[in-house]
Amino acid sequence: MAVHVQNKRKLFLDSYHQTNRAQRSREREAVAFIFSGEGGEVICSRRLDHRTIQIFDRQLMELSEHIKTANVEDAVLRQPLHPAARGTLCVTGHHLLFSDREESSPQHFLLLLRNIDAIEKRMSGSSGTITIKCKDLCVLQLDIPGMEQCLNIARSIETLSCLENVSEMYPFFYRPSDQSLKDQWGLSSTEKHYSQMTDLHDRWRVSSVNRDYSVCPTYPQAVIVPKDINDEMLVKAAKFRHGGRFPVLCYYHRKNGMVIMRSSQPLTGANRKRCREDELLLQAVIDGSDKGYIIDTRSSQQAQQARMTGGGFESKSCYSCWKRLHRQVERGKALQESLIKLVEACGNDSHNMDRWLSKLENSKWLSHVQTALSTAGLLAECVERDGHSVLVHCSEGTDSTLLISTVAQLIMDPCCRTLEGFLALLEREWVQAGHPFQKRCAHSAYSHARLQQESPVFLLLLDCVWQLLHQFPLALGFSEALLLRLATEAYASSYGTFLCNSDKERCVSRVKEKTLCLFQALLRPKERRCYANPLYERTELAIWPSVHPQSLQLWRGYFLRWTQQARHLEEAQEEIRNMVILWEKMALT
Repeated sequence: MAVHVQNKRKLFLDSYHQTNRAQRSREREAVAFIFSGEGGEVICSRRLDHRTIQIFDRQLMELSEHIKTANVEDAVLRQPLHPAARGTLCVTGHHLLFSDREESSPQHFLLLLRNIDAIEKRMSGSSGTITIKCKDLCVLQLDIPGMEQCLNIARSIETLSCLENVSEMYPFFYRPSDQSLKDQWGLSSTEKHYSQMTDLHDRWRVSSVNRDYSVCPTYPQAVIVPKDINDEMLVKAAKFRHGGRFPVLCYYHRKNGMVIMRSSQPLTGANRKRCREDELLLQAVIDGSDKGYIIDTRSSQQAQQARMTGGGFESKSCYSCWKRLHRQVERGKALQESLIKLVEACGNDSHNMDRWLSKLENSKWLSHVQTALSTAGLLAECVERDGHSVLVHCSEGTDSTLLISTVAQLIMDPCCRTLEGFLALLEREWVQAGHPFQKRCAHSAYSHARLQQESPVFLLLLDCVWQLLHQFPLALGFSEALLLRLATEAYASSYGTFLCNSDKERCVSRVKEKTLCLFQALLRPKERRCYANPLYERTELAIWPSVHPQSLQLWRGYFLRWTQQARHLEEAQEEIRNMVILWEKMALT
């Protein structure tokens, strides 16, 4: 293998000596950027140093057998909003790199292979065309001379864009010069979050019952639970909940002391099984209150059907102080198919308005947004206005449960609406709480090889947050640009934050030791300036979203981001942003 890699490296470097000196210098610099850049168009680059060559050797060692053709001359790249360009195409273990031939101002295009959702090949004579459909909804086209070269490039893309071994993915190789693996990973922890809520300490505690992940493989090592419930009772309650996800605290409302708990469905089954420890746990949550609410994000019929397969719901007789509310929030296959239909509608070149509106309605995406916002509003209303604690769950407790609890916290809590607060909220409610990112975001809207586990739940969350930002432009401390960045990073990233499906898997794969944290990077001064909302004015009031059809809009910045109209809108927004920042500076002086 070592000899094979050495030969590969020699062939790769020798390819530079077959071109003129200026072209060779540009390509070496562009390839060097693969190990220090963010993706997209290259703005700056650096020459290959010893450390970079070592990383490149490591990539070759592990992935070189998948690259039959490393680089191609006279390829043509066609991408949205840019003229066609002719140049050199390079394939590495994690990127496609295109370098054009403009002597005066050479341009480089870098694409993370993980961002590729599907490719289509078309042969014509001795050449071929590869259409690349990305998870961020961008569609590219490569015209490649030579049929064999085209097929080799296509095979490499198909294989390297779907790596399953986490340790082979790009975040384990990404080493920008201004960040270090020694930097703090993550923004907070359960213990730190608990320490900040001193009002909780009389009745709640931090439990390490899951320190080895044996009680619940998708929960973090520490969770917040009622003080009256010991760890032995938690173990028994976990056995009564799907996947071991027993009720844990995710939000404490400082105004009235009410809480939001989340869990998975109880395993009552057809025989209506009971668990005394689970009943005592929920009773301890509302101790001193007349009642609490259970919001089940399945329909009543779905919950009844779940009993036939061992699942179920909390019965009135066993949980007498809890009132159960059913609000169906779609997830899984239904949500995935909705995204596919919406993207298909947005990619339709027809100018027929009736057809466009029909396709948009048939996708039902905005209906899903409406349902999610209204259910989160119901949850917030139970806590904020009615003054009662709430338990929210679906079947597994890893999808719509997290969606609803997150949006509800944004509605009620001003601390969650700052840039830091929002990222910390996502870390608690999605990363640490066990949303299976790797399963849900394996493919987006274009893939032909669909998996059963895929579902754009996190994208739906970001759309809901965008609706809040659109309706309350002053109330959130971050901009649309942050939401777009997060949507892209969830599907393909240079960082390890969204890798794996749970905290346990990240621990096994040593993600926190060997990759960089996205959320920490987004809070660096340069990034913060890009993603902060210059119009932000903190308000302590709850922000209640309107869910009327006329109040909800298509998230054009995401679903139409590669159209000329969206680019014009983006430029106008950036101009407004710069004007506001300039005005603030002038006001200060």
